[in-house]
Amino acid sequence: MSTPQLPTSASWPIAAAMLPFPNSQDADPSIWRSQLDQVAREGFTEVDLTDNWLRIGDLDQVRLQQLGDVLAGVGLNPIAVSAIRRSVIDPDDADDNLAYSHRVLEAAKAIGSKVVSFGLHRPLTSAQTEAFWFWTAPGPVDATDDETWQLAVTRLRELGNHAAELGLEMSLEMYEDTLLGTSESAVSLVQDIALPNVGLNPDLGNLYRLHRPIEDFLTAVERCMPHANYWHVKNYFRSEDAAGNVVSVPAPMAYGSANYRRAIEIAVESGFDGPICVEHYGGDGLSVCAENRDYIRRMLAVTLKEDWT
Repeated sequence: MSTPQLPTSASWPIAAAMLPFPNSQDADPSIWRSQLDQVAREGFTEVDLTDNWLRIGDLDQVRLQQLGDVLAGVGLNPIAVSAIRRSVIDPDDADDNLAYSHRVLEAAKAIGSKVVSFGLHRPLTSAQTEAFWFWTAPGPVDATDDETWQLAVTRLRELGNHAAELGLEMSLEMYEDTLLGTSESAVSLVQDIALPNVGLNPDLGNLYRLHRPIEDFLTAVERCMPHANYWHVKNYFRSEDAAGNVVSVPAPMAYGSANYRRAIEIAVESGFDGPICVEHYGGDGLSVCAENRDYIRRMLAVTLKEDWT
């Protein structure tokens, strides 16, 4: 049996997140075209249909077809969908979120995506919404009792089975104070779900930016990447003083405090071959995402030991 070949640094799918764009759920398709055209003009060929921008699970068939036409028109492959802040164990909205997540899977299949990323993080609190950077204010915290854990396993396995029926990969995004909030807990959850198409989205930037003690970045990378099938990446300048005071602000991947040169090397050594999604908060996030894409391709070329051309 032949061994599957890794993508090259040039062919590795690297998607732009739609985080820099406003909610466009009710927008005319011409607005979608204008927004996605900006992504394509930055040199992207893949895009993550992040649902803060557009909830494809809530589009009717006509609107979904219009979106497909726009994507084809600007030459973007909707390789992934990220459904965020719709936890299937939310104390108030779990049932609605589960139903929504099933609709997202169906829509992702219809639009031609390959992977859908779900998380257990919940909507921002009022304090987070009012903060300059939302991660500087405390957010909701998951219960950690056995009943909550088993509910998460059961519901995520249900989604994973649905994804498998549709030929989709499903990925679980790490996020603080959820059952996916540490590398150990995240790996344990994926292992308990125990489906071959369900893996981790080790978005460790979500943890690295916190203004409190965190686990070592590269240790978490080493633990998570063997279980990863999708990867949101972003970096931050992080500073800690002797008194334990922490400050973090968004940074391009090459310049931030987390060592992504080594993280990408660890990922490839671990067998990771999934799509990567670049994210950035603040300012011209799309341009920073394009810089991050180019940085990743350079680091992949080094790690894959590609010949100079």
